[in-house]
Amino acid sequence: MNARSFSLSDRVIGEIDKAINVLCSSPQPGRAVPGLPAGELVLDQADALESRRLMRVNHAGEVAAQALYRGQALTARSQATADALRESGAEELDHLAWCEIRIKELKGRTSLLNPLWYAGSFFMGALAGLCGDATSLGFITETERQVESHLRGHLDRLPAADRQSRAIVEQMTRDEVRHGAKAASLGGREPSLWIKGAMHLASKVMTGGSRWV
Repeated sequence: MNARSFSLSDRVIGEIDKAINVLCSSPQPGRAVPGLPAGELVLDQADALESRRLMRVNHAGEVAAQALYRGQALTARSQATADALRESGAEELDHLAWCEIRIKELKGRTSLLNPLWYAGSFFMGALAGLCGDATSLGFITETERQVESHLRGHLDRLPAADRQSRAIVEQMTRDEVRHGAKAASLGGREPSLWIKGAMHLASKVMTGGSRWV
């Protein structure tokens, strides 16, 4: 039996459904949350506040990552590239779930701006995909490089006592390195300097907005 071929309208409806799931439901991780059992750590008020803010930023980044991968997969030229993008995106659902679980443990909340981050990232991903698979995969490689740097910065800023959040971010960092290497191995083309700069600026806007809102 031949696989069903979905029309453009079917695919758009599927993406809307995916966006609603990411923004309005709590995903279940496929892997156990890294670190210690919930409730084992005790943080003082200042450390808990800083951890909540940093993990909220990380959660917003994972919302954006879901949108980016989905947008790129939607406009990918080859099925192999689309499948690879969706596979990496599915693995990053663990990150989204881990961050949300940790935020709840810290008695925090996710960013109110997540719908904006999702919409903007989906548009950028779709645009990158329209530029060709090599450009799209190179965009992923650079994105993961910048995310790795961002996460390592958070490891420097997370309170030493918050071993749970640190364990989550450490595993996320390892996964991002692997996803970037995978995109490069599939033929990703290095983005231009101005595109890298624009990506860095967009990341700064999202990071700053999510920390406070």
